[in-house]
Amino acid sequence: MKRLEGKIALVTGAGRGIGAAIALKLAEEGATVIVNYSHSETAAAKTAEEAIKRGGQAETFGCDVSDMSAVDAMIKGIIKKHGRLDILVNNAGITRDNLMMRMSEQEFDDVIRTNLKGAFCCIKSVSRYMLKQRSGRIINISSVVGLHGNAGQANYAASKAGIIGLTKAAAKELASRGITVNAIAPGFIQTDMTAALPEEVKEKMLSDIPLGFLGETEDIAGTALFLTLDDARYITGQVISVDGGMSI
Repeated sequence: MKRLEGKIALVTGAGRGIGAAIALKLAEEGATVIVNYSHSETAAAKTAEEAIKRGGQAETFGCDVSDMSAVDAMIKGIIKKHGRLDILVNNAGITRDNLMMRMSEQEFDDVIRTNLKGAFCCIKSVSRYMLKQRSGRIINISSVVGLHGNAGQANYAASKAGIIGLTKAAAKELASRGITVNAIAPGFIQTDMTAALPEEVKEKMLSDIPLGFLGETEDIAGTALFLTLDDARYITGQVISVDGGMSI
């Protein structure tokens, strides 16, 4: 029997990259995965199609996670259709990189709204149902940048550091009902974004990684899967760095 058979999982921002890899990994273990997207409906549909091919069940749901009323409607719709929600992965995120002296207020607000407020909205909405179930797994995708900062990413670093604080607070609030809340802090992961970087930038990145190579989305997905399993039932409020040793 697959380890997530009968489980219902919502993965936000799952049209591509890390979110898609997590959705596919959960589907492989038998979960019914709701692939959330904001704008990339076509990409989300491809993720759902691939999830079904890998043995799970999947559907898509368009929703701006920074809109509380829209999130409530999404969660209510999932509960109405499936009767429960067992796993929430808060992965949706954007970047608007710029040096602080040049960063606009809009660039700062947009990133905080999607990355941090979006995670808050989803946790707030999901928690009322998980509390009734007396069970649940919440996984928030932070970043090594949230732990150490990065020039040109003040907004992104603040949002990802905020997710760490949000994770710890939620873990304390929800633990008594059997709900775990953890964060994953990826390092440099091979994605379309990193593939487009100049070679000298890639070389500098690699020099900061003790293992000497970039991670893959599968590395993050495997960690997320572990946190959904009974094997991880005694882990909550933690930040797991998956970064090749960058944060040593």
